[in-house]
Amino acid sequence: MRPTTALGSPAPRREGREKLTGTARYAAEHTPPRCAYAWPVPATVARGRVTAVDDTAATALPDVIGVLSPYNAPRLGPSDDPTLQLLQDFRVPHRGWYVAVAIAETLEAARAAASAVRVTYETEPHDVTLTVDHPDAYTPEEANGGHPAHREQGDPDAALSAAPVQVDCAYAVPPLHNHPMEPHAATADWDAESGHLTVYDSSQGGGAVREALAGLFKLPEGDVTVVSEHVGGGFGSKGTPRPHVVLAAMAARHCERPVKLSLPRGHLPATVGHRAPTLHRIRLGARADGTLTALTHEVTTHTSRVREFVEQAAVPARVMYAVPDVRTTHRAVALDVPTPSWMRAPGEAPGMYALESAMDELADALGIDPVELRLRNEPSTEPDSGRPFSSRHLVECLREGAERFGWAGRGAPHRDGAFLVGSGVAAATYPVLVAPSSARAHALPDGGYLVEVNATDIGTGARTVLAQVAADALRVPLDAVSIAIGHTGLPAGPLAGGSSGTASWGWAVHDACAALTARLERHRGPLPDEGLSASADTTQSAKQKSPYARHAFGAHFAEVRVDAVTGEVRVSRLLGVFAAGHILNPRTARSQFKGGMVMGIGMALTEHSTMDAAFGDFTESDLAGYHVPAHADVPILEAHWIDEHDKHLNPMGSKGIGEIGIVGTAAAIGNAVSHATGRRLRELPLTPDRVLAALDRSE
Repeated sequence: MRPTTALGSPAPRREGREKLTGTARYAAEHTPPRCAYAWPVPATVARGRVTAVDDTAATALPDVIGVLSPYNAPRLGPSDDPTLQLLQDFRVPHRGWYVAVAIAETLEAARAAASAVRVTYETEPHDVTLTVDHPDAYTPEEANGGHPAHREQGDPDAALSAAPVQVDCAYAVPPLHNHPMEPHAATADWDAESGHLTVYDSSQGGGAVREALAGLFKLPEGDVTVVSEHVGGGFGSKGTPRPHVVLAAMAARHCERPVKLSLPRGHLPATVGHRAPTLHRIRLGARADGTLTALTHEVTTHTSRVREFVEQAAVPARVMYAVPDVRTTHRAVALDVPTPSWMRAPGEAPGMYALESAMDELADALGIDPVELRLRNEPSTEPDSGRPFSSRHLVECLREGAERFGWAGRGAPHRDGAFLVGSGVAAATYPVLVAPSSARAHALPDGGYLVEVNATDIGTGARTVLAQVAADALRVPLDAVSIAIGHTGLPAGPLAGGSSGTASWGWAVHDACAALTARLERHRGPLPDEGLSASADTTQSAKQKSPYARHAFGAHFAEVRVDAVTGEVRVSRLLGVFAAGHILNPRTARSQFKGGMVMGIGMALTEHSTMDAAFGDFTESDLAGYHVPAHADVPILEAHWIDEHDKHLNPMGSKGIGEIGIVGTAAAIGNAVSHATGRRLRELPLTPDRVLAALDRSE
């Protein structure tokens, strides 16, 4: 008899005990014999050139092995990522760019040596200030994700002019930083005799790290092993190789001994990517009944002079609402700043903050309930492409969320002592992404099963859900399945990013296990000593272009209490309802949804970074200055979902859930603050000084 299905059950995390007891080993916790330590030296000017590096004092310190700089560092091979071409020339493209690395017998000695290195610069004028009217702004060909930077349908300007009701709003989202719990770290072990490089890296994808290191150090990929068994979060900042792993490998090869490098948190803002600031202008036109007739969303953002990265913040407007005349466009300004990169829901998080805030402003202008306004503009097909949705249950999310939240009794804002109380709503969306993957499944003579795939668990519970996928396809109990992940010696899998991990790895695991099941059904007699195996590669399936538009959707409802005396905003309730395919594990899924919502609270109320125009660096460089939500900031959170049955996705019927939780949260909170105070704040975060200034404004 077939056992109870594993998929859909709230199985506990497989690695939970290891993490709780401290036996789970992260990148910096691997210490091979003779392991040395490295500490990088960041540039202290905003733009210029290195003219001298004096390491005399550094190398004279006890236990110091040496200092690498552009004068003596090994020459690297080519790379398509210029941020990894470290110590190869004398230019300084931004403050914090690494200009040297010190190596020593101990961590303390390496840090002291790095502090003793004296670097002389020839400085150049710099520009780190983003403005909408910056003279160097340009329209790129593409935004992040391969999206066209500019899309236009109909005549939105004429439609706006003719619209009976119009809103024209400007919003601003500051630079934001990923700040995972585990800073970026790598332990590199170079075997000079065999020419093999082994790296333990805090990475969201060991395959990408191996490919990059092989190219940079001119090695066959087979001579590079990358292990990322346990990773303490990433939120996008570990999605591709970062400078720490290159410097660790460079130092290990130079010294011909293992080297460990763990970045201090203060280095992260300038080194591992950030969410670029985005300046938004949204114009909406509508009939008196709330039907949208025109929409324009213009985004201006910064990129670096090292590598172009354009936050795709106008793209969500191409998906959300039925509007005949639309223009969505991105403009970028190359500045002397660190290269921005992915941060949880790149594009969607800032873009939906602006769009859903504008929808709330339109609802106010029309005198229509904000939930009802969204319902009236539900599209039958994806607005930008015209493709049918594989599934779209945003309406159901809004209605169920409204019922659970008690939205019908929202009424007017009210006062509770010193507190102004209000509520707000916002929609959410995130695309369904999938990448080719391979996997291998083994049936063992002892009755157990082993499934192998180079997946990376960055805290999402990948081990657990992949075991569930395997058990379901094998038709065996969950505890009969073992999972091996996080090693480039395993079948190749894509990185953990874009909410695509489970869909990508799980598809290959399902296919490998289904093939093994078929093989076992044909087998007669006991298993051989080596067992039976089957493999799968989803390259052809995953690369097929779907005729359907595939997205997850959701709705957020927030209640806030605004202190009229101090300006402090407290979220008292936050509820999310999501439509994200078949939920494979309710326990880990709820954790992901809530984690995204907590991150959205930070985006709305506390998280921000300031680019110092004079010195050219981020002033909030640690968790004291850059406040991520702590327990006291997090209210009662509720995450619910509609279990969709979508046959156009993958064998599990799942959509990604890692990022949609943050999308729309900031807008719902901002809309609640507007409802509570009667004032509209259009720049995040909603800090007390800004709230007080708004409260002081006359009507």
